[in-house]
Amino acid sequence: MDLPLVSIIVPVYNSELYLQKAIDSVRAQTYAHWELILVDDGSEDASLDIAYKNQKDDARIVVLAMAENQGAGVARNLGTDKAKGVYMAFLDADDLWLPAKLAEQIEFMQTYDAGVSFTSYAQIDKDGVPNNLVVRAMGQLSELMQKSNNYIGNLTGMYSIEKLGKIHAPVLRKRQDWALWHKAIKQNGAPALGLDKVLAQYRRSNASMSANKRSLVGHNYHFYKSYLGYSSARSVLWMAVFFWHYFIRRPRYIKHL
Repeated sequence: MDLPLVSIIVPVYNSELYLQKAIDSVRAQTYAHWELILVDDGSEDASLDIAYKNQKDDARIVVLAMAENQGAGVARNLGTDKAKGVYMAFLDADDLWLPAKLAEQIEFMQTYDAGVSFTSYAQIDKDGVPNNLVVRAMGQLSELMQKSNNYIGNLTGMYSIEKLGKIHAPVLRKRQDWALWHKAIKQNGAPALGLDKVLAQYRRSNASMSANKRSLVGHNYHFYKSYLGYSSARSVLWMAVFFWHYFIRRPRYIKHL
């Protein structure tokens, strides 16, 4: 039986500290039928050199180099255009997959005939040390729930290109991954299915946490205003919904070990 090809898109920008570890986590997958598309977004460090070295070492790795920095959303869309797989998955250059991630998620999607899926993931610090937090995947995620908050960790999401076609993220500087998974669920016409098993590790530094808090209001407002095209008043109302989910509902899916 032929295994379906999985296309994995990794936007890369000044990621020399962590990129090799991210690539190694893909090459360590027990499911071997994948292509890894590394899209360098105008890096000014050694990221592109690392990407090219890995391309030379493994024929499954493809490197695309953008002339200037345009943002992760543009990089992911370029990778999406070049993808040849049956399934689409994403990984950021500083995050990691556990070895069984692809095998277990693809089996899960095939078993339940899922168009969109996601999994639980653990958090690690900048040095790769677990911080004893796990973000659990709910069993089903509707389009309305995903519009209320971003419940899919981008490093865990996967969709079927056969069922949905290729999905492009809107051109937002931030929160384009939230919008992409909202589009996928809406296009699927059915909820995304969650596999409540930790299959990935999300790297979170203290700097990124404080930055996220400062930019939370503006970036999420633009999700409603720019991506969904809501009026200013309606966007503000949806921000109230967002914060209710962020502070009340979302913590129910965060497990402290």
